[in-house]
Amino acid sequence: MDLQQRVPANPGVAHMFGSGRILKMAKGDPKKPKGKMSAYAYFVQSCREEHKRKSPDVPVNFAEFSKKCAERWKTMSAKEKSKFDDLAKADKVRYDQEMKDFGPVKGGKKKKDPNAPKRPPSGFFLFCSEYRPKIKSTNPGLTIGDVAKKLGEMWNNLSDGEKQPYVNKAAKLKEKYEQDVANYKSKGKSDGAKVAAKPSRKRVEEEEDEDEEDDEEEEEDDDEDDDE
Repeated sequence: MDLQQRVPANPGVAHMFGSGRILKMAKGDPKKPKGKMSAYAYFVQSCREEHKRKSPDVPVNFAEFSKKCAERWKTMSAKEKSKFDDLAKADKVRYDQEMKDFGPVKGGKKKKDPNAPKRPPSGFFLFCSEYRPKIKSTNPGLTIGDVAKKLGEMWNNLSDGEKQPYVNKAAKLKEKYEQDVANYKSKGKSDGAKVAAKPSRKRVEEEEDEDEEDDEEEEEDDDEDDDE
């Protein structure tokens, strides 16, 4: 994808370059939390800061700069990108919490079954759950965003060996979740058969549509996890 199109699509990246045209599009409640930044947006931000340090007097040509960032990002290894992934995950925690405090989204998704299995946390989120209270107690003045950023930095500074216990625990929780989902779906079909031995054609079509929507939501969530 051409970076000239990709970068402006992310408000976080566009803000780095002071794009007035993009910022004018971001209308709405001024109190609404700022959007979450992607791993790529953090990478571009670091490139911008690097450029300012090395060549403070040289103006940035947006098109050329964007192209170089895109080429550099494509050649980076997963390990090199990991620190930006972690920063994006930390910012997502910040964004989700601030959106929760901001209020419910109008016309949101349909209410999910409270008995449905809860999606398991990643290794990074397990780490955050353990260290977030410690950071808050030692730094009570930090904002939610600052705490999330601090957690991302701490996680990034861990060695692979230090991360392993959290990664292993997350893998076990994921296995249990997949088994619970299978049991939940199986039980749901069984209960449905008891209520109506022969449901109407309309009801069958509605249930199939709901299943497809649930599968799409799960795939979207998985894509978000992968991108982060």
